[in-house]
This record gives sequence, structure tokens and C-alpha cells, in this order.
Amino acid sequence: MTWARSFVALAATLTLAACDAAPARTPPAGAPTRAAPTASPAASPSHPTEITLAFAGDVHFAGRTADLLGDPATAFGSISSTLSAADLAMVNLETAVTTRGAPEPKEFHFRAPASAYDAVKAAGIDVVSIANNHALDYGRTGLADTVDAARAAGMPAVGAGADAAAAYTPWFTEIRGTRIAVLGFSQISELWSEWRATDTRAGIAMTRDLPRATAAVRAARRQASVVVVYVHWGTEGDACPPAEARAFADEMAEAGATIIVGTHAHLLLGDGWIGNTFVQYGLGNFLWWRDDAYSNDTGVLRVTLDGSATSKTELVPATISRRTGRPELAAAADAAQIRREYAGLHACTGLAASPTP
Repeated sequence: MTWARSFVALAATLTLAACDAAPARTPPAGAPTRAAPTASPAASPSHPTEITLAFAGDVHFAGRTADLLGDPATAFGSISSTLSAADLAMVNLETAVTTRGAPEPKEFHFRAPASAYDAVKAAGIDVVSIANNHALDYGRTGLADTVDAARAAGMPAVGAGADAAAAYTPWFTEIRGTRIAVLGFSQISELWSEWRATDTRAGIAMTRDLPRATAAVRAARRQASVVVVYVHWGTEGDACPPAEARAFADEMAEAGATIIVGTHAHLLLGDGWIGNTFVQYGLGNFLWWRDDAYSNDTGVLRVTLDGSATSKTELVPATISRRTGRPELAAAADAAQIRREYAGLHACTGLAASPTP
């Protein structure tokens, strides 16, 4: 996210080397943690290949949510049961995880202690994106701490690292025989050129390094039958995706993404399809630091796969508590209203209402 109102190409051999290497290889120094494949939960006899993925929006521990880290095991509250019920759950961790570094030249700065990762793990979250406009709030020292703390906690973190090879490397996992790759990218304009990862500099995986991003997704698709692309994009307070986001979604679909999800605008955006690629443009705030955002409506996006094919998508409505900043499942009347409003957001996405061959 950004609070401002307006906020190359990689040599093919480097990208392919980073993405095509065997998952068991030792990652580059400072690269996001690459976990071993997860154990496969028992499948339903009637749906032996059914897999459930859960995605939610922006998370950070500041303001009213900082005290939640006093007990990381309960930081996310009751929404944890919704996240942990999925075979794989993911959020955007929108903070530097560090006690060091100097503030970057920007208005808002967020950082949290390493216990942030304990809280995320306790909530049932399996992987986080750190490709956003706050991971470098305390410079490259803070980013190095963020990556190191993720590794120490055993929490896969995608979208940033010690160099471009690390930042653009997917996390791989396997669930009931289906291999899944997860990547993170940022499209936020603020400080993007200073914060982008290069061959020799730590930073964020940026959508504007399009050849590098496209190569990473294509390489992931060669190794996995499901590719998830999580993007920090959009315009603060605007419920319609901007042209730049729509163009990048098209590129990612063409490159082989199965699912594209995003955050940043501080409210929910619509969803739909580009061919057989499911796109969700905005999941809004989730565990949120103060009560002055555009909307307290949020939710968990639940995507069901039948093997590698997306068979069902639904938003599980939630609202952010004004007292704690935690997301809580919406009561019946609120849930019905959120679903109605969410359905109407499709109109300005430019996406198809259903998949096409």
C-alpha cells in the first residue's frame, strides 16, 4: 500500500538458472526461504485431487495491531480457523521485520519484530509476499533482516531478496501430487526504481521489469502445474484496476499464471477470468493498523482446484474490527451485503465472467 495519492530486462540465463534449478538447491544468500514440499493432507474419497487455496490481503503490526504480538499465537484471532482450513494460505506481509536500519525518504514507515512471523505461522498461513512498498521502509539493512527472520522462522517469503535471482525465485510446494509455484511482485510507483532488485542489488521483484517477471513465471510454469502470482498493485481508494494492472495481468496469463491475486488499494476490487487464468484485483486490508482506511470490508478468497484446474472461487466475507484491527467473519446480514457489493465490482475489471478455453 502507499499513502501518497499518486504514487532491464534480466539476462535469460540468470533468470532461468534461478527458476529452473532443482528446488532442493541452496538458495542465494539472503533469498526468501524456500520450504520443502508440504505434507499432503488426506484427500476426500469423493474428490481425491481437490485442493483449497486461501488468499487474504495486507497485514502489518503497527498502531492498534502492534499489541497483538504480545501473544503471537492468537494475533489473528478467530479468522485463523478459516485460513488454516485451506491446504495453502497466503497474505501480503506489509512491513519490514527489523529493529535496525534508517527510514527511507517516504511518508509512512512500518516495521515489526521477528514475532510477526510467529503470528503469521500460528494463523495457518503458509507463505507471505514481501513484494510491497514497505519491505524496504528501513532500507536494505531492514530488508536483509526481513528475509533472514523469515528463514529463521521457517516462513517462505517471496518477492524480495538479496538480488534479482532471489527476488524473482518462486516458492514451490506439492499438495496431493499437484506441484504449485508461488511468486510475488510489486507495481507501486513510489521509489520503485530505487527499490527494485537487480543482478547486484537487493530489492523487490517489480512488475515494471517485465522481461524478468515474465521469464520467472514462464520458468515456474515449466516446473509446476499451478502458478500463483501475488501482486501489490492498484490505486489507493479506487475500486477499479488501473490500465497498468490490467496489462500486467494479461502478460502473466500469457506467461502461464493459473491464479493472479492482488492487494494495495485498501478496499476490495473485483475478479474474473482471462482465458483459464483466474484474476482477483484487490483483497483489501486484512489485519490493519488504524481505523481510517477506505473500507473495513475484507475477506478470504477461497480457490478450489481440481488437480491443476480451478474449479471454484468464492470470497468468504469478513470485516475488520474497529477495536483490534483483526479481521472477523462477517455476520449474516453484513456478509450478504459484502457479497452483493463484491459481485458488482466485476463490471470495471475488463475480465470475463467465466473461464474460456
